[in-house]
Amino acid sequence: MLVSKSSLIVFVGIVVSNNNFKAISGITPLLDKASIGLSAICAIHCLTLPIALAMIPSLALLSVGDESFHQWLIVLVLPTSLFALTMGCRRHRHWQVLAWGLAGLSLLSLTAFLGHDLLGEQLERSLVLAGAILVAISHLKNFRRCRAIDCEG
Repeated sequence: MLVSKSSLIVFVGIVVSNNNFKAISGITPLLDKASIGLSAICAIHCLTLPIALAMIPSLALLSVGDESFHQWLIVLVLPTSLFALTMGCRRHRHWQVLAWGLAGLSLLSLTAFLGHDLLGEQLERSLVLAGAILVAISHLKNFRRCRAIDCEG
């Protein structure tokens, strides 16, 4: 669907007109990189926390030792990823990039809010890792497709 110059897109409480779309979409690469980093932090935290807690039990006293850490990361990852992927897909029109990102975000959200109580520790870790990989890959594809457009245009 083509969008006319007079139309507006309302997304996550932000109104973006076609006149300032180019300026706002210029931050997409930065947001892609930030989301990749946040996804990596989720995966690293989930995979290394049990080992770190066994080696340094006092880590349990810090907020990184409980489930709220994942929930706070999701609060950061969701809007950043949704905005970057939507703006990028609007430019390059490869909407499957957004679909892969949404699948990864869904897995991360599911594990962060259902946790190991419902899923079990092993399944939770597996889903976090799968979700983080999907989010990172979608942002990498988004970043590359946006760069290809910038180089061509």
